[in-house]
Amino acid sequence: MTLQTPLNVVGADVERTDAHAKVTGRARYTTDMTKPGMLHAKVLRSDRAHARIASIDAGAARGMPGVHAVLTGADLDDPGMMPVYGYFIKDQDIVARDKVRYEGDIVAAVAAETEGQANAALAAIRVTYDDLPSVPDIETALSDGAADLFPDAPMGIVPPYGAGASARLRPRRNVCFSFAYKTGEADVFDKCDHVFEDEFRFSRMHHFHLEPFVCLAEWREGPEIEVTSSCQNPFPLRKELSRIFKVPESRISVKVPFVGGGFGSKNNCKTEPLALLLSRMAGRPVRFCMTLEEGFLTNTQHAAILRLKTGVMADGTLVARRSHVLLDAGAYSDASPLVAEKAGYRVSGPYRWQHVESVCDCVMTNTAPAGPFRGFGGTQATWASDSQIDMIARRLGIDPFEMRAMNLVPLHEAWMPGESGVDSDMVEGLNLVAEEVGYNAPRGPDRGIGLAVGFKDGGGVNKPAQARVKVSTFGDIHLMCGTVEIGQGARTAMGQVVAEILGAPLDRVEYLPLDTRYTPFDQGTNASSGMSVMGQAVVRAAQSVRDQVLAMAAEHLGCEADALRLENWQVLRGNTAYPLTPIVMQVFGGTGFEFTGDGFHKQANDHAAPLETKSVFWEIGWAGVDLSVDRETGQIRIHKLVVSGDAGRAIHKLICRGQDDGAALMGLGQALFERMIYDGTRLVNGEALMYRVPLAEDLPEVFRSITQEQGHGPGPFGAKGMGEGAMLPVAPAIANAIADAVGVRLTELPLTPERVLAALNAQR
Repeated sequence: MTLQTPLNVVGADVERTDAHAKVTGRARYTTDMTKPGMLHAKVLRSDRAHARIASIDAGAARGMPGVHAVLTGADLDDPGMMPVYGYFIKDQDIVARDKVRYEGDIVAAVAAETEGQANAALAAIRVTYDDLPSVPDIETALSDGAADLFPDAPMGIVPPYGAGASARLRPRRNVCFSFAYKTGEADVFDKCDHVFEDEFRFSRMHHFHLEPFVCLAEWREGPEIEVTSSCQNPFPLRKELSRIFKVPESRISVKVPFVGGGFGSKNNCKTEPLALLLSRMAGRPVRFCMTLEEGFLTNTQHAAILRLKTGVMADGTLVARRSHVLLDAGAYSDASPLVAEKAGYRVSGPYRWQHVESVCDCVMTNTAPAGPFRGFGGTQATWASDSQIDMIARRLGIDPFEMRAMNLVPLHEAWMPGESGVDSDMVEGLNLVAEEVGYNAPRGPDRGIGLAVGFKDGGGVNKPAQARVKVSTFGDIHLMCGTVEIGQGARTAMGQVVAEILGAPLDRVEYLPLDTRYTPFDQGTNASSGMSVMGQAVVRAAQSVRDQVLAMAAEHLGCEADALRLENWQVLRGNTAYPLTPIVMQVFGGTGFEFTGDGFHKQANDHAAPLETKSVFWEIGWAGVDLSVDRETGQIRIHKLVVSGDAGRAIHKLICRGQDDGAALMGLGQALFERMIYDGTRLVNGEALMYRVPLAEDLPEVFRSITQEQGHGPGPFGAKGMGEGAMLPVAPAIANAIADAVGVRLTELPLTPERVLAALNAQR
């Protein structure tokens, strides 16, 4: 482990800068925002999975008390709009026009004085449908003769890729996007001592964020557009609103206050285009706040089928892997193409290979759209990859720990040709977790221990970030950057970085509210990029200000800037301190001055890298599980769960630990409980009381998360991103522990007692 130089503010467990506001209820979220004259939006959702809209009669709704606007598909036939959105593929209408594609598709919307009046008006709208054959799942969607969700191809793009990677739009019916990656020669399979083929199934989760999808939109004459939104990427949202409504970005302000959780779901358009269009129609601000139940119908994680063919030598050396991943994209593409890139790219795991060939298809079904979710394809990939590694080890009679250790990519070695070097010692992390979980201790009857290593490229692809730091005459510091405070502690950690560089206490740093009119650009708060990408921009902005201040002071004092250092708004020259405020006023006059520094970071484009830029950093999670299985009931009892992530350098240790704690418990939910259950095309558990998440009583008897600081990160002071890695290995580690305990292998999530018992009965 790398020894790190002690710092003053960075690494200290200082109180979070937003802690007091949040625990006292003073923190303002989008759900708290109001405006004079504000209307409330509610939507009518389809009760059909796949149907043409024969007619909509909204006449009665328009005349009801309190109603100011009623929106249907007919209102989208406006040459002044492009009322369809998406990421790579623009396929989702603001409200459905010609047909609906899942139960929950929006067919009409109302803006009224109260939510009650809006709901009453929705009840008066009459819709008739002509039903079409439904496509409930991946197998049906790919079968001969399946109904085509999009007979006419929507507008879409394929981004540029580097060496070995490629993609196609609509390669076959109901596949909206297909990503492929290949390196090495396939004939090495012929030299393998063993070739194993296995299939894994991954369940669909809901993000279950506490703050619902919500925005407050106002269209003013000019036009001037102001949107306050609970979102993770305000600048891409502004761009998409500009395209949809054909309004210059300079006329659009997107504001983001505190966000009450998102876990990926609050990227791109969700509530905003609809609320904005209703505001334009009504001439008043419109608030659109979905219910928690509507959230289930808006965005989900991808269910998946993963088929792996892996070639290996008798001594456990991994040689080749061919993978086919099928993601259930739901009814609209959303971010499925981006998730496909990552799932297809990461499915080979953190191991050395001579040959890798993977394909990931996004399959359209008549279910809720799937999009970004914590881990972003890495959860699906790790579930299959590290489950199979364990299966192969046991088939060959090799200890699973030893097989992993001998095949993990070493520190600093490129993960794939053209990629960046791995920036964690993965064997060191594996040893740490194995020791903590008691891997080599004797097991009792029906008790087992499982390990897994989760792995993902972090920091996003081709992701630019800008930051600005301003310091006043009196040494008060303003930090401006586009990282959204979504609960992860970004405002505190970024403030610590600035305070460290400027030699100031943290309470002198103010993180200014996010408004796209004046906040510097950021692509979005996702991909664990806050500290790894934006952090580098913040460092450069703070260093720029520091250098300006020291240069000014050096000129005034008649010395070199290198002879000075900055501390608590004084410059120190040897043992002599010079307060800066009087110097600033002498140099710039009695009105004082404001020093401003800008910072920028973007990973360089590189066509040798498969995704066109090398990975900013590698986010790795290690997990160890000690559990027992009741052979009579199939019940799993987790005695100890150990997870670990590598922060590089922890800017705030407790915040880093919180990120790993939360990720691990989300992984526990994925492994044992959570799944969206469909009866055909109808979601049957899309509400809080029926959707099973981990409860306090479900926590492991012992839960330990260990924050490593190996020191190899590219971010400030050696930091890396955090927040996703510890989720990735939990499910395969539990499945591996079940196999160790009772000798049965489960390949479908969640790992319920019913499935365990069925496997035990089959074993008998």
